[in-house]
Amino acid sequence: MSTSNEDLSQARTQIDAIDSELQRLISQRARVVEKVRDIKAAAGDVGDYYRPSREAEVLRRVIARNQEHGGPLPDEVMVRLWRELMSACLALESPLSVAYLGPEGTYTQAAVYKHFGHQVAARAVSAIDEIFREVESGIAAYGVVPIENSTEGVVSSTLDLLAGTPLTICGEVWLPVHHQLLSRHERIEDVEIIYSHPQSFAQCRRWLDTRLPGAAREPVSSNGAAAKRVAETGQGAAIASAAAGELYGLRVLAANVEDDPNNTTRFLVIGRHNPDSTGADRTSLVCSAPSGGEAGALFRLLEPFAKAGINLSKIESRPSRRGVWDYNFFLDLEGHRNDPQVAQALEEVRSRAAFFKILGSYPRAVM
Repeated sequence: MSTSNEDLSQARTQIDAIDSELQRLISQRARVVEKVRDIKAAAGDVGDYYRPSREAEVLRRVIARNQEHGGPLPDEVMVRLWRELMSACLALESPLSVAYLGPEGTYTQAAVYKHFGHQVAARAVSAIDEIFREVESGIAAYGVVPIENSTEGVVSSTLDLLAGTPLTICGEVWLPVHHQLLSRHERIEDVEIIYSHPQSFAQCRRWLDTRLPGAAREPVSSNGAAAKRVAETGQGAAIASAAAGELYGLRVLAANVEDDPNNTTRFLVIGRHNPDSTGADRTSLVCSAPSGGEAGALFRLLEPFAKAGINLSKIESRPSRRGVWDYNFFLDLEGHRNDPQVAQALEEVRSRAAFFKILGSYPRAVM
């Protein structure tokens, strides 16, 4: 046997030994998780064992260790591996049901799996308001809803629902979105009609105007619904994910048809849990200025944040439906509602606002 073959044999032997040790440690971790479940059950803590703040802290430590050890796997890969490990272990404690905008193959489903791993029971519903109802009624423990896109802005229906729900925001997911043109046709020239979600049409507008200017565009409830429709009818094309194409057996006529290669959608995790502070958090709230149209009313409402040195990462306005030209302002700020500086600023804003509601404090997205 040559030296190179001996070296290769030794390397494979090392891999086998490491695999054996990894599997032993994974099983050991799972048994400890079962012990945690039994301890919680004995203390009367039953039901939902998912803790967003705990998971965020674990994943941040994964990134720190990976950087300390110098890789060579990217942080994103290590985080994905650990998410799946935690997802499998959490399923041993308590099966977790999560509602999302269906059908199968949507980006919202991809966001569910990115945040919770694949061992959750993902429940597809047909509209965003149904996600809220599933969680409010207790059918699902959590829901994942789209809130904004990096190129097309906010999802206004989600904002309006957040203002009136008793649920809180428990987490966020950032999902890079790459659209594919999917069809049963073999040539792009044969496509006469395209189906997709309105936001996706907007994210691909320039590409469509250039490559398929004559094709009709028909909006549907989700990208997954678009792919399913094309698969069932055999007609037209869908703008959807590569995963949707694989799920429904469609070919990719054109890849990455989004106008912005950095196209990203942010999703929110909604539930009844109030995550603890992790030191890397975001707080979302909705408020309104006193009526009367006084000059500087919005400035006075937001002034406490500036004085406290708190960064506002987003502000959006939506009609409040309480009166003509009366608006709600949706804010995202850095920090947790329990951080002393943030808590003081929030109370001052509350005292100045006609309407005030904290939507949630939650860990910022990890990767």
